[in-house]
Amino acid sequence: QVQLVASGGGSVQSGGSLRLSCAASGFTLDYYAIGWFRRAPGKEREGVSCIVSNDGSTLSADSVQGRFTTSRDNHANALYLQMNRLQPEDTAVYYCARCCGIGSADYADSRGQGTPVPVSS
Repeated sequence: QVQLVASGGGSVQSGGSLRLSCAASGFTLDYYAIGWFRRAPGKEREGVSCIVSNDGSTLSADSVQGRFTTSRDNHANALYLQMNRLQPEDTAVYYCARCCGIGSADYADSRGQGTPVPVSS
């Protein structure tokens, strides 16, 4: 059974940093492209990133370029999202999922457990 559980979210002030983690089980991480998407209150799902190959090649949304870094640890079957210089518009629930791009429809496993990141100004 595929499970993806995101953690590490929490309240943060504008300009602050957080590191999210994602524990994957039920499949072998290094066989898949995997990344993050987010869902802000009242908004559609938005792709954040997708690591598309084992050499670390990553697609990232324009809105997070230069601020967010996505990484993976295949041995630990884990994914990470380092978020720096957070802004109120980054407020959302963050999810990890298998992906094929960063379009809103490019993520599978949309029912995984997300982690909330409220950013205050």
